[in-house]
Amino acid sequence: MFNACMSLTEIQQGALQLPDAPRATLAAELLSSLPAMLMDEDDGVAEALRRSKDLDEDPSLGRTWEQIKEGLGR
Repeated sequence: MFNACMSLTEIQQGALQLPDAPRATLAAELLSSLPAMLMDEDDGVAEALRRSKDLDEDPSLGRTWEQIKEGLGR
């Protein structure tokens, strides 16, 4: 239940003091409570669909997880 006496800053400060696992659970629950942000006509979805089509047409465009990590210097 939301405590109306607490400010957003107080809630945020309290949440940031949680151990990793409960903080991650809280973050996931908060994110899942929001409405979907990407729509079919959204530029991000359009770009993802374009890239997927490109990979379907030419699988050599893809990279392995090892190649991605190497590109990130890991």
